[in-house]
Amino acid sequence: MAVLIRNATQPVTGTSLTALLPPTTRLLGLGEPTHGVEVFPELRNELFRHLVEHEGYRSIAVESDCLAALVADAYVTDGTGTLDDAMSRGFSHGLGDSPANRELVRWLRAHNERRPPHERVRFYGFDGPVEMTGAASPRPALTALHDYLASHLDLAHSRETLDELLGPDEDWTNPAATTDPTRSVGRTPEAQELRLIADDLGVLLTAHAPHLTTAGSHDDWWRAGLRARAASGLLRYHAGMADTTPTRVGTLMCLRETMMADNLLALVDRESLRGPTLAYAHNRHLQKDRSRWLLPEGWGSLAGRTLEWWSAGSITAARLGDQYAFTATAFGTRGSDVPRPDSLEGLLSTLPDARTVVDPARLASALDREPAPRVPADHTYFPLDPATTDQTDAIIFVRDI
Repeated sequence: MAVLIRNATQPVTGTSLTALLPPTTRLLGLGEPTHGVEVFPELRNELFRHLVEHEGYRSIAVESDCLAALVADAYVTDGTGTLDDAMSRGFSHGLGDSPANRELVRWLRAHNERRPPHERVRFYGFDGPVEMTGAASPRPALTALHDYLASHLDLAHSRETLDELLGPDEDWTNPAATTDPTRSVGRTPEAQELRLIADDLGVLLTAHAPHLTTAGSHDDWWRAGLRARAASGLLRYHAGMADTTPTRVGTLMCLRETMMADNLLALVDRESLRGPTLAYAHNRHLQKDRSRWLLPEGWGSLAGRTLEWWSAGSITAARLGDQYAFTATAFGTRGSDVPRPDSLEGLLSTLPDARTVVDPARLASALDREPAPRVPADHTYFPLDPATTDQTDAIIFVRDI
């Protein structure tokens, strides 16, 4: 069987990867199997350099706060601020501490310095302004959107009205609301009115696009659209945090994935005339199928329950079709976490190459049976399974990490 599997693999290079992707690809999702392991973003950097230099890619989007990423993008495209500032304020989820992310931002700035504006590679975040410990206040996104529109249009609501309805930011960011829905302000009368206002402002942004893009810049209008999505997404997410039903956690998963998908589709539309985009996030966010998560101990009465939701990748694929491609990554051994020989990761570990790119179609034909599921040492890793591999254009396997 090892010989047959070998026929489905090649050493990892930019060329061997792109050979497996549809020629119509406008958005390539490159997943990582777990967070916090530098070998995967380092590999991403290597592949992205090839995509930029040989395949015409002009943007990258990472699993980070879409609003914070504006700081990093300003640095890499125009040299605004410093590298340290871009790393400290331009990322969320602690991603600014990653040496590989720092190297990515440094390389982007060096690359862009030598090129005219229309050829510069842009940096995006496509996650919502949410963390595992809660969600941000909608104030920054909503008030910035209001100020942009107010500079061009007469609005029905003033900044003072917004500030009064928003109240203290501490009420929105209260970490206790993460586990206790009664501590959330997401379904108060004020929050419900803010959702209506955010919706109205978003409609105005679209309805007056011809005037707004002429009176100002198209980039300013696009950034206002980003803030409109963030404001509405955050208000929906806070309403989900206030949900007292057993479906609360699953609802929050769906809301986050929807924010991710909306941002991916918007940036693909923005970049359509310049070139394809690479999106980098966890496999579960980018895969084309439904995601599943068996809640571990520590989730109280929900422990042992399997949640299911449509990933951002599956939502995006439904809209883009074969213009969206997905590459999953996986690993063999990590310390004491060794895959069983009859699992897919165990079978791939028998190959001589330390890193391989796998053709899923050829791999499926080389297997004479369904591989056993891998049981990981902890819940931070989601092993390869049919939901990941069946609709995957390529798999990158790293034998040891």
